[in-house]
Amino acid sequence: MANHCPLQALPASDTLFCDGDLTFVGVGALLDYTAWEWLVLVQHELLLFAGVFFLIGAIDELGIDLAWLWLRLTRRISTPSFPDDADLTPELHGIGAVFIPAWQESAVVGTTIAHALSVWPQQQLRIYAGCYRNDPQTMEAVTWAAKGDPRVRLVIHDADGPSTKADCLNRLYDAMREDEARGGSPARMVILHDAEDMVDPAALALLDRTMDHAELVQLPVLPISVTNSRWISGHYQEEFAEAHGKAMVVRDALRAGMPLAGVGCAIARGAFEQLAAGKAGHRPFAADCLTEDYELGIGAADLGARARFIRMRHRDGSLVATRACFPAKLDQAVRQKTRWVHGIAFQGWDRLGWSGRPAELWMRLRDRRGPLLALVLAAAYLLLILSAIGWMLSEFGYGHTLELSSALKIILTLNLASFLWRAAWRFAFTAREYGWREGARAVLRIPVANIIAIMAGRRAFSAYIGTLAGQLPRWDKTEHSAHPAMMHRQGKTA
Repeated sequence: MANHCPLQALPASDTLFCDGDLTFVGVGALLDYTAWEWLVLVQHELLLFAGVFFLIGAIDELGIDLAWLWLRLTRRISTPSFPDDADLTPELHGIGAVFIPAWQESAVVGTTIAHALSVWPQQQLRIYAGCYRNDPQTMEAVTWAAKGDPRVRLVIHDADGPSTKADCLNRLYDAMREDEARGGSPARMVILHDAEDMVDPAALALLDRTMDHAELVQLPVLPISVTNSRWISGHYQEEFAEAHGKAMVVRDALRAGMPLAGVGCAIARGAFEQLAAGKAGHRPFAADCLTEDYELGIGAADLGARARFIRMRHRDGSLVATRACFPAKLDQAVRQKTRWVHGIAFQGWDRLGWSGRPAELWMRLRDRRGPLLALVLAAAYLLLILSAIGWMLSEFGYGHTLELSSALKIILTLNLASFLWRAAWRFAFTAREYGWREGARAVLRIPVANIIAIMAGRRAFSAYIGTLAGQLPRWDKTEHSAHPAMMHRQGKTA
């Protein structure tokens, strides 16, 4: 066999032909392979598969990078700061209904509501906290936090929990409509938050102001890492810093559908009613949906709603954003990301379909790449293990390591350059919000994020197969015990 073929160990007797980078062999040769030759063959195929798909992903990310750079250079995007004399808590132009669905959240929901009431003094605020009838601890926490404040509504679901977050949100929607019927004044906007969120003092007024020229508004999310979980909870920091500092900004500029984060987002009351009109039971959320926030944002865009992603800074440079502590344990992080991949990639494909607009098609492809990304990452890590085994065996004289063809060398070089480029961007966006030390950790946490993505992708695929077999989705939520407001009082914020 010619020396330039990538699989040097293959028997030449059954080789059909070798053309530079590709070797075609007969079935007989495959059956005659030794264990070492099979190892070399599997390495080659994994390297080709992972390398090509990593390169496709790199081109996709490079498109977002170049778009963001162009928008910055042409000054079409910026992150302005509030002026020194700005009033951060003016009265709202209408009722702002905040929906907080909760299941077994007694450890954090009280802090969330108490903090929101303290930093949002607006009288037009209405907080609807949804609890299940079999969860008295969460009901007690909501009651304690409200302290008789008439702006808080404790809404008890007339079913045992957990169902899905979407189902709980529908119950809150019914409660809001009952209030509107009694009071005669419809809400101006509906704001979504989770039970573990720490809201920003300026967020409510900023959402209200943006509602003058948009029907959908999303503010950034800033994860706060738990002190004893820098590597698990910390990896959310760089993901959101880059997604909400770059990808969502580009999406906003392209006028593509805005996938809501489920927290720190507002929907105009009219758009909310339009969404409800097209759903079963005339409710805005599909009760069997696992990522109701994503579906809400994309569905509103399909109806022609104007969406905005808003970035503003306080006078001290801090970002106007929703802060929350994300899962601190591996199994919890995997469970949370499983729900995201299942809901966005699999259910999104089924329920929302695609779009004929080039920008929208590009964004939906990006949204649904999670399962493929998990598969490619798994192939890459398997390749690393096999390569290490092959190298060690070759050192003991059991065979020769895989010789790379010129094409594979080019693919690997481009992928290495892409990795270094990606690491630099991850460092920069994380360091901008959390400081250079956290930016450095963000680069070191890349393998952690990859392992979680692989595990979540496999679990999401299994869950999706289960739903095809008739299993009903449930609120597979993560547990919350830490809250940014409590950590701030204790002087433990990251």
